[in-house]
Amino acid sequence: MNAQEIIRSIEAEHIKSDLPKIYVGDTVKVGVKIKEGNKYRVQPYEGVVIAKRNGGINETITVRRVFQGIGVERVFLLHSPRIEKIKVVRRGKVRRAKLYYLRDRVGKATRIKQRFDRPL
Repeated sequence: MNAQEIIRSIEAEHIKSDLPKIYVGDTVKVGVKIKEGNKYRVQPYEGVVIAKRNGGINETITVRRVFQGIGVERVFLLHSPRIEKIKVVRRGKVRRAKLYYLRDRVGKATRIKQRFDRPL
Protein backbone atom coordinates (compact mmCIF):
# COMPACT_ATOMS: atom_id res chain seq x y z
CA MET A 1 0.00 0.00 0.00
CA ASN A 2 1.64 3.23 -1.12
CA ALA A 3 1.33 6.67 0.47
CA GLN A 4 -1.38 7.94 -1.90
CA GLU A 5 -3.68 5.01 -1.11
CA ILE A 6 -3.22 5.59 2.63
CA ILE A 7 -4.06 9.30 2.24
CA ARG A 8 -7.15 8.47 0.15
CA SER A 9 -8.41 5.97 2.73
CA ILE A 10 -8.06 8.55 5.54
CA GLU A 11 -9.78 11.24 3.44
CA ALA A 12 -12.64 8.89 2.55
CA GLU A 13 -13.81 8.88 6.18
CA HIS A 14 -14.36 12.67 6.11
CA ILE A 15 -16.06 13.01 2.71
CA LYS A 16 -19.74 13.93 3.06
CA SER A 17 -22.17 11.80 1.07
CA ASP A 18 -25.33 13.87 1.61
CA LEU A 19 -24.29 16.87 -0.52
CA PRO A 20 -26.54 17.85 -3.44
CA LYS A 21 -25.23 18.11 -6.99
CA ILE A 22 -23.96 21.70 -7.26
CA TYR A 23 -23.29 23.41 -10.58
CA VAL A 24 -21.80 26.81 -11.38
CA GLY A 25 -24.64 29.33 -11.72
CA ASP A 26 -26.81 27.75 -9.04
CA THR A 27 -28.22 29.80 -6.20
CA VAL A 28 -27.41 27.96 -2.98
CA LYS A 29 -28.11 28.43 0.70
CA VAL A 30 -25.15 27.31 2.80
CA GLY A 31 -25.71 26.72 6.52
CA VAL A 32 -22.45 27.71 8.26
CA LYS A 33 -21.77 26.82 11.90
CA ILE A 34 -20.65 29.88 13.87
CA LYS A 35 -19.30 29.73 17.40
CA GLU A 36 -20.54 32.43 19.77
CA GLY A 37 -19.08 32.09 23.23
CA ASN A 38 -19.43 28.39 24.01
CA LYS A 39 -22.48 27.79 21.80
CA TYR A 40 -22.83 27.07 18.09
CA ARG A 41 -25.50 28.40 15.77
CA VAL A 42 -26.16 27.93 12.06
CA GLN A 43 -26.07 31.06 9.92
CA PRO A 44 -27.42 30.81 6.36
CA TYR A 45 -25.40 32.35 3.51
CA GLU A 46 -27.30 32.56 0.23
CA GLY A 47 -25.75 33.47 -3.10
CA VAL A 48 -24.74 32.37 -6.60
CA VAL A 49 -22.00 29.78 -7.13
CA ILE A 50 -19.49 31.55 -9.37
CA ALA A 51 -16.68 28.95 -9.24
CA LYS A 52 -15.92 25.35 -8.31
CA ARG A 53 -12.40 24.09 -7.65
CA ASN A 54 -10.56 20.85 -7.03
CA GLY A 55 -12.20 17.55 -6.21
CA GLY A 56 -12.47 14.99 -3.45
CA ILE A 57 -11.89 16.29 0.05
CA ASN A 58 -10.45 19.61 -1.19
CA GLU A 59 -13.50 20.58 -3.27
CA THR A 60 -14.50 24.23 -2.81
CA ILE A 61 -17.22 26.52 -4.12
CA THR A 62 -17.11 30.31 -4.30
CA VAL A 63 -20.46 31.87 -3.44
CA ARG A 64 -21.21 35.51 -4.28
CA ARG A 65 -23.97 37.69 -2.90
CA VAL A 66 -24.63 41.41 -2.80
CA PHE A 67 -25.03 42.73 0.74
CA GLN A 68 -25.95 46.40 1.27
CA GLY A 69 -24.78 47.27 -2.24
CA ILE A 70 -21.39 45.58 -1.87
CA GLY A 71 -20.48 42.26 -3.50
CA VAL A 72 -19.30 39.68 -0.96
CA GLU A 73 -17.68 36.40 -1.98
CA ARG A 74 -16.97 33.49 0.32
CA VAL A 75 -15.12 30.29 -0.45
CA PHE A 76 -16.57 27.19 1.22
CA LEU A 77 -14.78 23.88 1.66
CA LEU A 78 -17.64 21.48 0.84
CA HIS A 79 -16.56 18.65 3.14
CA SER A 80 -15.72 20.90 6.09
CA PRO A 81 -17.36 20.11 9.44
CA ARG A 82 -18.25 23.82 9.69
CA ILE A 83 -20.81 23.41 6.91
CA GLU A 84 -24.06 22.11 8.36
CA LYS A 85 -26.03 21.81 5.12
CA ILE A 86 -26.20 23.05 1.54
CA LYS A 87 -29.53 23.57 -0.20
CA VAL A 88 -29.88 24.38 -3.90
CA VAL A 89 -32.51 27.13 -4.16
CA ARG A 90 -32.55 27.37 -7.96
CA ARG A 91 -30.55 26.11 -10.93
CA GLY A 92 -28.83 28.63 -13.18
CA LYS A 93 -28.38 28.40 -16.94
CA VAL A 94 -24.82 29.49 -17.74
CA ARG A 95 -22.25 28.70 -20.42
CA ARG A 96 -19.05 29.25 -18.44
CA ALA A 97 -17.12 27.33 -15.82
CA LYS A 98 -16.24 30.51 -13.90
CA LEU A 99 -18.62 33.46 -13.58
CA TYR A 100 -16.07 36.10 -12.62
CA TYR A 101 -17.72 38.52 -15.08
CA LEU A 102 -20.52 39.00 -12.51
CA ARG A 103 -18.09 41.04 -10.41
CA ASP A 104 -18.22 43.89 -12.93
CA ARG A 105 -22.01 43.91 -13.16
CA VAL A 106 -24.52 45.78 -11.01
CA GLY A 107 -28.23 45.33 -10.31
CA LYS A 108 -30.40 43.52 -12.83
CA ALA A 109 -27.41 42.78 -15.07
CA THR A 110 -26.31 40.13 -12.55
CA ARG A 111 -29.41 38.00 -13.06
CA ILE A 112 -28.96 34.45 -14.32
CA LYS A 113 -31.66 32.61 -16.26
CA GLN A 114 -33.23 29.66 -14.49
CA ARG A 115 -32.59 26.13 -15.70
CA PHE A 116 -35.46 23.65 -15.49
CA ASP A 117 -33.94 20.47 -16.94
CA ARG A 118 -31.96 19.59 -13.79
CA PRO A 119 -33.93 18.75 -10.61
CA LEU A 120 -33.12 20.60 -7.38
